[in-house]
Amino acid sequence: MSSPSPLRVAIIGSGPAAMYTLEHLLAEPELDVTVDVFERLFTPYGLVRAGVAPDHQKIKGVTRAFEPLLHDPRVRLFASVEYGRDLALDDLRRLYHAACFATGAQSDRRMGIPGEDLPGSLPATAFVAWYNGHPDYCTLAVDLAQEAAVIVGMGNVAIDVARILCLTPGELRRTDMPAYAIEALEASRIREVHVLGRRGPAQAAFTTPELKELTTLEGAALRIRPDEAALDPLSAAEVERSADRTLARKVQLIQEIAASPGPPRPRTLHLRFCITPLELLPGPGGTVAAVRCTRTRLVATPSGGIAAEPTGEEEVIPAGLVFRSVGYRALPLPGLPFDDRLGVVPNRAGRVIDPATGAPLPGLYVAGWLKRGPTGVIGTNKPDAAETVRCLVEDAAAGRLPAPPEPGAETVPALLAARGVRWLTCADWQRIDRLEREAGAREGRPRVKFTSLDAILAALEQAEAPASAP
Repeated sequence: MSSPSPLRVAIIGSGPAAMYTLEHLLAEPELDVTVDVFERLFTPYGLVRAGVAPDHQKIKGVTRAFEPLLHDPRVRLFASVEYGRDLALDDLRRLYHAACFATGAQSDRRMGIPGEDLPGSLPATAFVAWYNGHPDYCTLAVDLAQEAAVIVGMGNVAIDVARILCLTPGELRRTDMPAYAIEALEASRIREVHVLGRRGPAQAAFTTPELKELTTLEGAALRIRPDEAALDPLSAAEVERSADRTLARKVQLIQEIAASPGPPRPRTLHLRFCITPLELLPGPGGTVAAVRCTRTRLVATPSGGIAAEPTGEEEVIPAGLVFRSVGYRALPLPGLPFDDRLGVVPNRAGRVIDPATGAPLPGLYVAGWLKRGPTGVIGTNKPDAAETVRCLVEDAAAGRLPAPPEPGAETVPALLAARGVRWLTCADWQRIDRLEREAGAREGRPRVKFTSLDAILAALEQAEAPASAP
């Protein structure tokens, strides 16, 4: 049986996983397809806009490859439309042959230690969203009047948070960070930043370029203890047998920094290895005042890996602000099965499956972190999306996609309008993007972001208003 024509597909989300899914769908030479992209926020591109560090404009440049996809005549963008609030699974089944969910991992993993919920203890995900102008986090209370901060975790997000805390006013004002965040960080009293990793230098998840950036900060000196930079025998063997030569270079750089610390600067950034928090300790006011830690040693696991175990040697690090950066986590979506242990939608190569029977749920697909968990970088989503699209195309060709009762293209706008939903189109986004860039150019910055829907609607209305007569 041939595939339906045109094949109507809904993509939920507009971050990298969603955009690469869209790219692969549009590239199918024999596929007559139309795609509607639904985005909960009022701007597209997900974590590229709201997660990538604001001083990493080169990485944000990936959106230049995404822009033409949204302008394709086969594609419509419905921004400010939330699945589960404005649209339900029954709606998607009624309107589309297939739906692919690519909503990422919006939450964070917890440390599971006493004091984790004290005031002054925050997920790094929330802080990242705050300094990127995510509309859900603009009013987040971040107490930067403290003198010391601790970041738990050794991934790129943890390094981003540490770097942002250490930027000078001049460095901050070269970013696309919203004004409220720039002003708060300029007034910050933080002078000591501690990044804690439970394992050693060879197991640190950050990349060498991220580490090199820390050595070039204008206002912060990077410090690594020589004893913590030294490799234990297990780690040395791991580096020796690794085919990844960048690992050896990263370890070498860590040891060079430890051996030759640069000159002192107004702030000090400490990278700590083989140390992990046991408890967050409150001060007299009930907010975080310190982190009780234990030193760790590395041991071999039965599976051949390397794990950290406590040595019993404890240390207390004074800090009034703590960020946990131990991983992202996806949230369940209404109507879809969810594996709470793995934090993913159960799937096989992108086909959503019934966890009870293992059978595919016809017409339902996932891509990105919702599919595989929060692993990899932006580019990892491209082959991941290709796999999902291959499954969708195979199912369409084999006649395994359910026929929607109401496949008409105009049904969707009519449905949203009847529900009182004010959505934004690709043309709206083009105007928003232009206005942000123009405002940024006036300040010598990449862009000045809108951070609320009301501000966007007012700006769009003003931009569309006819000029008054002289």
